[in-house]
Order: sequence, then structure tokens, then C-alpha cells
Amino acid sequence: MLLGSYNTLRINRSTDLGLFLEGGPEGDILLPRKYCPANANVGDDIEVFLYLDHEERLIATTERPFATVGDFARLQVAWVNQHGAFLNWGLTKDLFCPFREQNEKMEVGRYYNIYITIDRDTYRIMASARLGRYLSSERPPYRHGDSVKIFIAQRTDNGYRVIVDNKYRGIIFHNQIFQPIHLGATTTAYVDHVRDDNKIDLTLQPTGHQHTLSLADTIIDYLHTHDGFCPLADKSSADAIMATFQASKKAYKRAIGDLYRQRLIIITDEGIRLNN
Repeated sequence: MLLGSYNTLRINRSTDLGLFLEGGPEGDILLPRKYCPANANVGDDIEVFLYLDHEERLIATTERPFATVGDFARLQVAWVNQHGAFLNWGLTKDLFCPFREQNEKMEVGRYYNIYITIDRDTYRIMASARLGRYLSSERPPYRHGDSVKIFIAQRTDNGYRVIVDNKYRGIIFHNQIFQPIHLGATTTAYVDHVRDDNKIDLTLQPTGHQHTLSLADTIIDYLHTHDGFCPLADKSSADAIMATFQASKKAYKRAIGDLYRQRLIIITDEGIRLNN
């Protein structure tokens, strides 16, 4: 069983308090009645999230937190006391961030980037704003074009600093962004290259030939839903192309060039048409 993560456990018995789930040597784990699915029966397997209740007892819930142990997240402070800050992470019990794990004193209502981990001393789930200690300094094992999961951590003059696969440092430059993004979001990105300092340059779209194929499919879909015509061609503005296809002018020209060579479209001064 994993504390702070999702576990699939068998229902052993049902009581007025709720369902008791198979907990192995730890004993049965309570899933309180208010979190029990209506169709759950003894003997069924059920996916639950495990955490510690206010009395530090292992307990299950079918609520789904915004992030789990091992994840980076951007969370809002719900309240503060003499021990630290408590963050809203989607569960009834808020997530604790002790003062020693804060880069600055957290304030109610503000959002902060944090990492969710297990306190080695207390075995409690906690948040830490000291992100650097949870990032690797090793050489990332990626190649150009690899797909990765990113957490968007900070906006800079050049672009956005991101955390790659919950482990590595990366950046997306403004000229590689063709769609709305926001701090705290997790999304898919693609490796451009790994720098000598082990930081990763990324794009939000597939690179090279893979991107051309994906964009080409999007263009064909557009033509089929717009009477076979698109008023964007070689001389169209980059802004117009980005607004319609969320792609650079260079990528668009490469894609329509491929479609033309396959004789799927006709290119004119007015735009492009399906070749019927």
C-alpha cells in the first residue's frame, strides 16, 4: 500500500461507519460512509486514495486530490497557524506545509508551487516549497522529439520554466508557444534538445516530421469541415495561421507542401483547396 497515492483494495466488510478495506498487516482501513459508492459490495475491489486522518490513522477516500505524493503542484493556501500553512489540495483534510519547508512565509489566498512528499520524521504527507531538493542534477535521458509530461512552474522574460516528468528542469521559450498556458498546469511537451547544463529546451508541439504529419491531418480535417477550402496560403500572415491552427508559419508551409506533393490539396493565391 502507498500512502498519499491511489490503491486498489478489496472490501472486507460493511458497517454503519462505512466500508472496511483489506489493509494487510496494518489491519482493515476505513472508507467512511460518505465516500462509499452506492454500488460497492463486500468482495469488490475499489480504487481509493490513502492518507492519515486528524488522529493520524490510515484512512481511505474516493475523493481525488489535485496531486499525489511525488507530484509538483500549484496550490492555494486555505489557512495558517503557528506551525505552518495548510493548502487546499482537493480533499476534506488540507495539506500541511511546515514553516521549515517554505521559501517565504505563505499567506492565505495566495498560490505556491510545492512538491508533495512524506515527512521522514512523522510519516505524514506534507508539502514542500523547496523544489530544488526534489529535482535531479543527472543528465536527462531524452532524445529530440521525445514526449514528456511537464509542470509549468514560473514565467520569465524568455518563456516558462517547467519541471519535466517530476524530475528535471526545462524551459519553453515564448516563440515556441502557440496556445494558451498557465502556471500550475500539467501538459504534454516535446524535447527539442538537452543542454550542456542538463536543462531541457522544449516545445508544446511535436517536432520535425512528426509535427508535419500531425498538422497535416489537422489541415485536412479543417478542409473537410469548411467546404474544402482554407483561405491561408504561403503569403498569409503568421498571426492568421497561428490563430487558426496554433502552429508557426514555417510548420504550416511545410505541412501544406507535404499535402501538395501527395496531391491531396491544390495551392492557389487565395488559399488551399481539397483536390477532388
